[in-house]
Amino acid sequence: MRKIMIALALALASSLALAADKVPAHPHILIETTMGNIKLELEGKLAPITVGHFLKLVDSGFYDGLIFHRVIPGFMAQGGGYTPGLELKEDDAAIPNESGNGMSNMRGTIAMARTNDPHSANTQFFINVADNVRLDSSSNRWGYAVFGYVIEGMEVIDEIVAVRTGPQGKLRSDVPMVPVVIKKMSQVTYD
Repeated sequence: MRKIMIALALALASSLALAADKVPAHPHILIETTMGNIKLELEGKLAPITVGHFLKLVDSGFYDGLIFHRVIPGFMAQGGGYTPGLELKEDDAAIPNESGNGMSNMRGTIAMARTNDPHSANTQFFINVADNVRLDSSSNRWGYAVFGYVIEGMEVIDEIVAVRTGPQGKLRSDVPMVPVVIKKMSQVTYD
C-alpha cells in the first residue's frame, strides 16, 4: 500500500511539473466590465492547473457576457457562472484544488469558487476585497485556490461590491440589482 501511495504522489508531482511547464508564468488578463476595467496577473508557476484552465476559458470567450452575480462588501465579488438573466453557465470539467500553493486569500487576489467539494472548481472565481485568510487551506481542510492578483482596477472591484444587491431569481441574496456585466475578458499582449 505504501508503494502505491508513493507512486501516486510521484505521478501527481510529475503531472503538476508538466502542467507548470505548459502554462505561462505570469499572464495578464484584462476584464472589461460595465463598471470599468480590471487587470489581473496570474501565477502560472504556483497554480498551473487553475491558471491553465482559466486561460482556456478566457481564450474561448467563455466569460464574455457573464456577470458578477454575488457581491458582498468587506468580503468579495464573485462572477463567471451566470448570464444577466441568471442562467447558470458552466464548463464540463471541474479542476483539482491547488489551495496549498503558498498564496493567501488577501485583498486584491483572485481565487476559484467551489462547492463544499474541494475539487469542484469549474468556472466561477472571486476577487477578495478584504483579507480573507479563513479561506486559506490548513493542515485539516482544503481552502480556496488563489491563482493571481489584481494589478490595476481594484477601485472598480470596490465599486462593484458597493452596488445595491438583493435576491433575484434562484439566488437568495447579494445579487446586484443592476447586472455588472463582464463585457470581455482577454489575455493582454505587450507587442
